[in-house]
Amino acid sequence: MDWQSPALTRALDRWLEEDIGRGDLTAPALQGQQGQAHWLAKQPGRFCGGLLVQRLFQRLDSEVSVRLLRQDGDAVEAGDCLLELQGLATALVAGERTALNLAMRLSGIATATAELVAQLQGTGVRLASTRKTTPGLRLLEKYAVRCGGGINHRMGLDDAAMLKENHIAWAGSITAAIAAVRAQAPWPTSVIVEAETEAQALEAVQAGANGVLLDEFTPEQLTQLVPRLRDCSTSGVVLEASGIQPEQLQAFAATGIDLISTSAPVTRSRWLDLSMRFT
Repeated sequence: MDWQSPALTRALDRWLEEDIGRGDLTAPALQGQQGQAHWLAKQPGRFCGGLLVQRLFQRLDSEVSVRLLRQDGDAVEAGDCLLELQGLATALVAGERTALNLAMRLSGIATATAELVAQLQGTGVRLASTRKTTPGLRLLEKYAVRCGGGINHRMGLDDAAMLKENHIAWAGSITAAIAAVRAQAPWPTSVIVEAETEAQALEAVQAGANGVLLDEFTPEQLTQLVPRLRDCSTSGVVLEASGIQPEQLQAFAATGIDLISTSAPVTRSRWLDLSMRFT
């Protein structure tokens, strides 16, 4: 994650402007004083967002000091002190809400991811995020998934080609769709096919797909299908399962697949409750 990137700088400025607007009307009451504050976790989970908080307060005032006591991805308990801030009270107050909103959102995603990853421990199966993210927050939400122990699937449509139901229908077949992409895409491009039937999965592997996303299969079906797909592959196809409920993770992990992709940590997670206390 590039915390100095121009894109993130622009986003931080937009988010701060959304809350501050034409200026914090409470600023005169602070009388230009220096202030100190700290963050507390109000419930257990995984912390994520400390590096972002540092960057955010620097946009308000480069003299603000943010000392991280917990690193992104660390497990925290209720009552843990996460970071300490020092600087002009006007900057600390102006950035408080935006910083907390972002960190609580990202910490919630990291916490939910860690809970799912724990179920896969020892299986060799990795948990991958999807493109179901909040517009404008994709890089940060994907980062939060990594802080929770997951990995990232495609960041966008330009990372890899994933052929789904509509692509296959318009192209006429899986084989034709793969050939069309291979003819136009740069050489290193990976091609992934979403398969909803055994026949589609077998055709995808035989046509040279780099990965097959096995959607809405049962563990019993995959236990039978995965060895057949491995036998058909000449280049080590990556097999991924999706459409899985959290309570089914271990059953799917035992089928021989490589990945489980899910949007649940992003779409179903709750914010982790954090607070900022002034000294």
